[in-house]
Amino acid sequence: MIRLYHAPLSPFCRKIRLSLAEKRLEVELVEERYWERDADFMRRNPAGKVPVLKMDGKLLAESAAICEYIEEQFPTPSLMPQAPEARYEVRRLVSWFDDKFHHEVTSKLLYERVNKKITKAGYPDSTNVKAGAKAIKFHIDYMAWLLDQRRWLAGDVMTLADFAAAAHFSALDYISDVDWNRSPTVKDWYAKIKSRPAFRSILVDQVSGFPPPQHYADLDF
Repeated sequence: MIRLYHAPLSPFCRKIRLSLAEKRLEVELVEERYWERDADFMRRNPAGKVPVLKMDGKLLAESAAICEYIEEQFPTPSLMPQAPEARYEVRRLVSWFDDKFHHEVTSKLLYERVNKKITKAGYPDSTNVKAGAKAIKFHIDYMAWLLDQRRWLAGDVMTLADFAAAAHFSALDYISDVDWNRSPTVKDWYAKIKSRPAFRSILVDQVSGFPPPQHYADLDF
């Protein structure tokens, strides 16, 4: 049995869930209150972060490394292209969303609006929220530019880059922080990836005190 210690709205956890589901690997989800720094969890990952994946008798941490481990262990269906240049582009975009997008958008919107309340870390910082709301427009425009040249974010086939982006956007969509009207191209991309069977468990997530908007699980928005 594969077990994932996770937080439902964590985009890093969602990226792994999408990867596992796309490869039709069953996983037991264990919701982790990582901010409490429970001794058992700290033994699983001294960094005190989710996700942590228990697989093949090993405890694996850090989402990018976990996803590549899954890809190497279960290469079909592939989420990484074969050509070195194409693999580079996937890794570049995964880093874009997990680093730049996370820093400029996810941490400013999701963490301020949701995580602070859940972890009792205070009230949202309006300056951060405004900065995140401004920054997401740039990222949507960049994605639209990529998708005007390609079928998917990194090329002509769906890859881990699409799951990395969709993990962040799905978490933000849960709190209605994505203006889907800004780009029909990006909206169509998300509708396409949202309709995949791998997305089903993501769309039924519920976080206490934060009900999702009606369109969240609607495949046609």
